Order: sequence, then structure tokens, then C-alpha cells
Amino acid sequence: MASPEDKESKGKFATLSGLELKTFYAPEDLAAWDAEGQLGFPGEFPFTRGIYPTQYRSRLWTMRQYAGYGSAEESNARYRYLLAHGQTGLSVAFDLPTQIGLDSDNALAAGEVGRVGVAIDSLEDMETLFRDIPLERVSTSMTINATAAILLALYFAVAEKQGADLAKLSGTVQNDILKEYIARGTYIYPPGPALGIVTDIFAFCRERAPEWNTISISGYHIREAGSTAVQEVAFTLANGITYLQAAVERGLSVEDVAPRLSFFFNAHNDLLEEVAKFRAARRLWARIVRERFRAESERACMFRFHTQTAGSALAAQQPDVNIVRVTLQALAAVLGGTQSLHTNARDEALALPTEASALLALRTQQIIAHESGVTNTVDPFAGSYAVEHLTDEIERGAKGYLEKIETMGGMLGAIESGYVQREIQQAAYSYQRQVETGERVVVGVNRYKAEDSVHLPLLHIPPEIERGQVERLKKLRARRDGGRATAALAGVEAAARAGQNLMPPIYEAVKSYATVGEISDALRRVFGEYQESVVI
Repeated sequence: MASPEDKESKGKFATLSGLELKTFYAPEDLAAWDAEGQLGFPGEFPFTRGIYPTQYRSRLWTMRQYAGYGSAEESNARYRYLLAHGQTGLSVAFDLPTQIGLDSDNALAAGEVGRVGVAIDSLEDMETLFRDIPLERVSTSMTINATAAILLALYFAVAEKQGADLAKLSGTVQNDILKEYIARGTYIYPPGPALGIVTDIFAFCRERAPEWNTISISGYHIREAGSTAVQEVAFTLANGITYLQAAVERGLSVEDVAPRLSFFFNAHNDLLEEVAKFRAARRLWARIVRERFRAESERACMFRFHTQTAGSALAAQQPDVNIVRVTLQALAAVLGGTQSLHTNARDEALALPTEASALLALRTQQIIAHESGVTNTVDPFAGSYAVEHLTDEIERGAKGYLEKIETMGGMLGAIESGYVQREIQQAAYSYQRQVETGERVVVGVNRYKAEDSVHLPLLHIPPEIERGQVERLKKLRARRDGGRATAALAGVEAAARAGQNLMPPIYEAVKSYATVGEISDALRRVFGEYQESVVI
């Protein structure tokens, strides 16, 4: 008979995503578990324990703080500041007009220029953004999707002007258009031609920039939209299957394309679930690439991923508490074996981070790397009854979703029917209800509230930024060779109508100082714009 001290505090214990947890786990919970097949060794298929035999004992993850705001001039100063303080890779945030192919002087861009990222209209802006930063020696990640081909061409053009060899450039372009239809909304063209542009980038980089990661398939935004951990894994890998299948149908080899795919995941608050999620995703993807796509090399089956701590978990109330949340989330990413990491700043629920907040977020990673001791051994949770059980549960749940998506004709069919969006909406609604009823505690929000508000110095984007950007753009148009730019834009449109690879004409267009908006408009004239269906 249980004593009063043995009574548990609530009737049901579950992970953040709703996976029920027992009071404790024991050997019998893994009775049918195959340690060799399910776990293996670090650096060996199915990579549950990580893709490298010695993991962080050989090399730490890339510390890649996501940054960009205002003008290219200001963002360049922030990048050089972070690099000087120990950041080991760049991660570029673009403003909303750049993301959806609008120039800064477009009427629809008014009020958004430089707000959530850096404004890039032309090669001139890109040259300023990376001034005094040697691109052949710095790894750069660019979070850009609908206009990924244009921004990648701009990056390559700057590298060429620096005298860099494109074959030696390292970095990633997100280029994940499918998740835009699911979770973010910064799409331009319908899914068919948009997917074609994705594979254009695959083919171009295979020839010109073979070390470049041509896509970062993002579960991050799916989780930010409210999905569970299981949904994050399932929908991200379903997108990955779609991209790899499209590459194969394009005539590209799985052995060439798969090693250049990377993934981008969210690190949320539930530490054990998050560690298990990363391990399950790595194992499931390895099996998909080998069994479905018949990959022969282990390299093609490796699941490399970047992680960002959960922006949606940050609270405006008591913002200093966000430092603790971010630390736990970052620790989960490291214990899960991430290849690169961005840690959010404490003030990001209120504004873009100040320089001091960004530095503190970087220091969080450095303390985990150099002071916590968790980098000294590979996959320290391996063999934990609870973590191995959760890893299996997340993999099982994700496989169930993947099987259902297959019955809908794949991810494009599932997106067009609204199935994926509805699943995420329902998960988000369930979580929000738990917060509002108090079933799910959020410190400082629905429990442990503080009477005194905390005022942090916030980063403000003055209106002069937009006016200055528009003025620079007008001067560029007046100064450039207008005939060359017009001819280059005609070349982009002609290639789109002919179904040719768009990267070569886009590359020529950016070098003529044609703008992001002008190139996007050339493609709009051929492909049209996507109109989202209402999901009920």
C-alpha cells in the first residue's frame, strides 16, 4: 500500500508533445530491443549515436548565430563583431521583402524594410554585407527559400569578386520551399515550379560548388507553428523524401545529392524528448535513404543537422528567464549530436537582439562546449531505458505519419489537401489550451508571475534605414548598365519559359546588378503566384 509520501502530484505525466511517461523505466521496457540494430556505434549506420565516431572530441559544432537587420552596413558590423568574439560561422537573416522577392522601394515593402533581417536588393548590398569577410574561409548559412536561387547567386558573385574558388566555398542555403506552404507563408510561386527551382540549385551546385549544402530541410518552422516533436520529425523527413525523389527524377544521383542535404531542427524545452527526437530522426532518415532510395554508401545515409533554440518558447514576461530556457534547449541539441547551433537571445520575444544579448547567447554555447563536460563522450544517454524508449516511440510515431502521407500521394498531395496544416493546427491548439488552463506550466506567464516588469534595452530599427535603402536602390538603377540588366532579365524569363535550369541566367542577372525584385518579377510572369487554400 502506497504511503502519502508516494502519491504522485498529477494523474498523467507526459512529454511536451504528449507522449505518456511511466514513473520509471527498467530492462523489461527494452526487452525486444536490438542494441546492435537500433543503436550500433557512433559513426556507423544507422547513426543513432551520431554521424562521427568521436563527435565533439574531434571538432565542436559550428557556433552559428543567426543575425541580420537594417542595412547591409549594419549587419556587416554585427557579423564582424560576432566573429571577433568566437562565432565560427555566419547565419544570415533576410528581411521580409527580400524573402518574398520585393525590392525595398515596392509599395508592398513599406514598413518592413530591414525589420526582421537585412535588406538585400542587389549585388551592391551583398558586397557590403560581406565586406572584409573572406568567404572562402567562413562557412555561411542563409535562411532564404522562395528567392534562394537569387540570394545564392548573389553570394557566389561576391565570392568570385573576392577571388574565391566556388568549389571551396562551404555553407548552406535553406532552399526549403515546401515548409513555406506548411508553416511560414513566404512563398511566391506554385509548388510545382518552386520545386523545380530547388532542383535547379542542386544541379548547378553539383557542377560549380560541390561542397555547398544545397538545402536545409527545416523542421524548425514546423515546430514553431505548433507541431509536436513527432510531427516535426515526420513532416520534415516527408519533405526530405520529396526533394530527394525530385532530384532522382531530374536525373541526379542519390549518391551525389543525399550527402549535400542537411536538416534544420528546433530544440524545445523538454530535454529528454528533444534528445530522443534528434536520435530518432537520424536513425529513421538513414533507413529511408538506404531502403527506399537504395543508397549504397554510408555517407549518403548520414543525417546532418543544424539546430536553433525554440523562439516560440521565449516569453516577454521576465525575459531574463529565457536565458535558462535557451541553455536547456541548447544542451538538448548538443546531447542529441547537432552539427551546428544557434542560441536565441533573451530579448527576442520583444525585439531583434541587442549586441549584448547576442553575445550572451553565444557565451551560452561556449560554456556548454568548454565547461559542462558533455562534449567529452559521444551520445552519453545511449542505453538509458527512458531515452531509448522515447527514441523508439518518436520513430514509430513518425513512421506512422509517413505511411499516411504516402497514401495521399506524397507530401505535395498532403499539403494541397490541407492535411499537414490541420495536424499542426490541432497540436498548437491543444498545447495552448494546456497553457491557458494551467495544466502546462510556463514560468512567469501562467505561474510564478512577477509584479514588477523588467525593462531591457531593445534594438530599434529607425525609419531612416528604409529611406536610406530606397535611396541607394534608386541610385543603383540610375548608375548601372540598364541595357545589360534588361537583357539579363529577358534571359531569366526565356529560360523559365523553356524549362531550362534557372541558375545560370539568374547568376548572369545578379552580376548585371538586376535586383531581387526584378528577377522575381521575371519569374512571376511565367509561373504566376501561389494562392493559399483555406484550411478548416
